[in-house]
Amino acid sequence: MALSCVSINAAAAAPLRITQLQRCGDLLETRQLTFCLQIAGLQQTPLQIQYNGEPLPSDQIRQGDGQLRLQIDAATSKSGPLWIEQRGHASNPVWLSLGSSHVLAADQQAVARNQDGLTTYLDLVSVIIEESHDAPTEARRLAERYDAEVVGAIPPLNLYQLRLPVDNLEQRDAAVLRIGNEVGVDAVVIEESGAEGSVEQEQDAANPPMDPREEWSSNRFLDALNFYQRRLKKPSDHIETHPVRIGVIERDVDFDTPDFADYLGDCRSDTSRTCVYGRDAATADGHGTTVTGILAAGWGNGGSNGFLRGLDEVGPGFDVIVDRGSDAGITANVATSVNLVEDGARVLNWSWGMHRIGARDIHGDPVDSLLRSGIAMSGYEELLEEFFLWLRREHPDVVVVNSAGNGASFSSRDDYRLPSSFITDQLFVVGGHQRSSKDVDLDDPHYATRRQASNSDMRVDITAAACTAGSSPLREQDGPVHCGTSYATPLVAGTIAAMLSINPELQPDQLRMLLRRSAMTIGGESDFEPMEADDLTAPILPSERGNNLQDPDIGHSARLDMYKALELAVESLKHAR
Repeated sequence: MALSCVSINAAAAAPLRITQLQRCGDLLETRQLTFCLQIAGLQQTPLQIQYNGEPLPSDQIRQGDGQLRLQIDAATSKSGPLWIEQRGHASNPVWLSLGSSHVLAADQQAVARNQDGLTTYLDLVSVIIEESHDAPTEARRLAERYDAEVVGAIPPLNLYQLRLPVDNLEQRDAAVLRIGNEVGVDAVVIEESGAEGSVEQEQDAANPPMDPREEWSSNRFLDALNFYQRRLKKPSDHIETHPVRIGVIERDVDFDTPDFADYLGDCRSDTSRTCVYGRDAATADGHGTTVTGILAAGWGNGGSNGFLRGLDEVGPGFDVIVDRGSDAGITANVATSVNLVEDGARVLNWSWGMHRIGARDIHGDPVDSLLRSGIAMSGYEELLEEFFLWLRREHPDVVVVNSAGNGASFSSRDDYRLPSSFITDQLFVVGGHQRSSKDVDLDDPHYATRRQASNSDMRVDITAAACTAGSSPLREQDGPVHCGTSYATPLVAGTIAAMLSINPELQPDQLRMLLRRSAMTIGGESDFEPMEADDLTAPILPSERGNNLQDPDIGHSARLDMYKALELAVESLKHAR
């Protein structure tokens, strides 16, 4: 079923913004691809669409009846930025991916409440085909047998999305049971999420943070910037930096805020600067704007200060691509991740995750954030397993940085939490800490303390500051403070991207070792050892401290040291030479 195009909002006074870009038409077509755009601020005058820095020919643009469609020949084109120019104004650039992985989102008429009270897709399900079968052929066979229609796919993962001929949950569940018993089917993925339900929720509001700028000092944010700028400027070191592409799996970014206002149009005309590609958001306080701001917000605007943006003076040019395809929940997150990896992303920022219904926190109380039913979690687990197997097989140098979650629960148990429970070198799990009230030196273990809402245990690799200043709609005005592991995650993702810009040969296991070897510690609040699985991160081993075997803090939780991590990345070049 074709994804219908959405209307163009003609508002002369509004700024020119792309608010939506999605594959539409036949999502299974691999040569002639159709994309639908939603645009705000478009006027009734000629426009020009720039794609990969060149005007898109008019015969590839269809405009009429309030709709705008683009026809792209995948054989002669490549993924890249797209923006609109009209009357001397340029829109925000979005990333147009020619990847084959796209799934449909359900509309309001095609969702229902299940017996757990969760929103679930009614007629859209996805099947993962066994590797021993020809996946496209098997998907078509299943569709014919069950009078269904294949409407979406993630071909590298052998996943195909079906639209079932069902009217209620009883019929859907019966069809899912029958399809799941087919010999060629590995798993059936049921989507349990509304249009806004796939990001981390913030909790622990009763525990107010300190100044966000002081929070970032816990991770030596400014020291890392100064080191990168100073060390890479030294001619004697001959350090050549390399561009790095980062995929941020979020819906959109508010380009009307001062933090992002200078990313409009052809950002890549300056090859050394950080660029942001994404759909435009309606407000400044959205999750995607805050997460992306930690990486790329402009400096001196009163809001956030993006780490990678601060490296522009000597940096190689970082591409920050903000996208999650459609709003089809976790399946869309994975589909977009596949496309971005195939488009060259070396780092993925996953500030999202979910808990299984019945999960308990470290105190034995029920977790009440981002819950999914057991049947949905089983499908997600199979989907994520296929993703990481594909990643290891086809793209072993790619790193996924995932938030540990804010349920004060366990990150390592797959019966509680996904995706953080997966054990793979390519998945980095990030917990959250905040500044303590103690007046101690920066490197003192008690300078920071665990954030009580942060998920924890041995699967968490490292922690970072959980609180940040969000973007403000006005210059020189402080934005709202947001806290959660969602915002600790891009601090780690940005650090890894900067390390890779220094030494692109670093592999995931080496990056983890350097991050943890460089980390500072967080002291315990008790004279007793923590209960089982109550450690904030995996204990720091003596081998991760190098030669400093006498450090009394060995074993305590790892706190990100951005400065030292970059220093070790430079040192790794000497060993490589």
